[in-house]
Order: sequence, then C-alpha cells, then structure tokens
Amino acid sequence: MEKVKVAFVCIHNSCRSQMAEGWAKHLGGEFIEAYSAGTEDYPEVKPDAVKVMEQAGVSMKGHQPKLLEAIPQVDVVITMGCGVKCPYLPSRHREDWGLEDPSGKPFEEFIKTRELIKEKVLDLIKRIEENTLFEN
Repeated sequence: MEKVKVAFVCIHNSCRSQMAEGWAKHLGGEFIEAYSAGTEDYPEVKPDAVKVMEQAGVSMKGHQPKLLEAIPQVDVVITMGCGVKCPYLPSRHREDWGLEDPSGKPFEEFIKTRELIKEKVLDLIKRIEENTLFEN
C-alpha cells in the first residue's frame, strides 16, 4: 500500500499541528507520510508541546514551524480548528478537528490536547487502513 500524504495545518505550526505530525509519524508510519505547516511564521515549536509529546515517548527532535509552501502536495488536509478560515490546499480529503489551542494554558491542557490528537490520529490511521477515508 502506498502511503497517504497527510498535512496537519494550523496558524503557527507550533503546537497542535506539530503534535499531530509527531503522532502520525510515531503511530502511522506504515500508512502515513506526515507533514505539518502553518499560515504564519513562528520562531519555534512551543516547549510545552515538545515536552508533553516526549513524555509520551514521541520524539520531536528536528521539528520546526514551517509555512504551507514548505510542504509537498498531499492527499489529506487536516486543519486543527484555526479560529479563522484556513487556506485552501488541494487534496482528496479535508477535515477539521476543531481542537482548542492549549498555548498559554496550564500544562494539563497540553496533556488533554495530546491525548485528543492521539485518538484522532488513531482513527485516521484506521480509516486509511480500512480504505474508507476517500469514500464519499
């Protein structure tokens, strides 16, 4: 099976989309070629996002915020719940996960967000594995 190229997109590519990319690579490497990107420049991945993922055994080494132009064409676009209209990226499938940004909140919110993203990534992997993602 050819890997499905998935882009996780949010505004700064510094927290939720980075966690989703990390989970997708960690859990779905057999099925997913994962990318993440944002619509605005940001200097670094949020330290609490890195910390919470590494506590779960997911390496975030080398993760840096990227703009949309830095990623290839993908099959699937997942937006994180930007609070603004996310840009259009051509894809075969698009969905919004509507996740609240934990930035600036207590560390426990990063843990909750990490676990929500993990559940959603596992569901995405299941749909890819079962070949139901692209059904209308």
